[in-house]
Amino acid sequence: MLAPLVNMQLTLARVADDMRRAGASSRGQGTVEYVALVTLVALVMVGVIAALKSAHFAEGQELGAMILKKITEAVSKVKY
Repeated sequence: MLAPLVNMQLTLARVADDMRRAGASSRGQGTVEYVALVTLVALVMVGVIAALKSAHFAEGQELGAMILKKITEAVSKVKY
């Protein structure tokens, strides 16, 4: 009479363990998405700066230089 209950408990334990392992495989997914988003924003900013620096009007060049200066200052403050 106990054998079916023990088998059911072992089966449920295996299923729970499989579910836990499946959940663990998606760990860090948010970090990967965050890094991808930051990289995308950085690439867009590089494109904007490049476009503004190559513009034929002074305001665009000044704005591009100011953005580049602010980014350089922010990056230099980062400590590893």
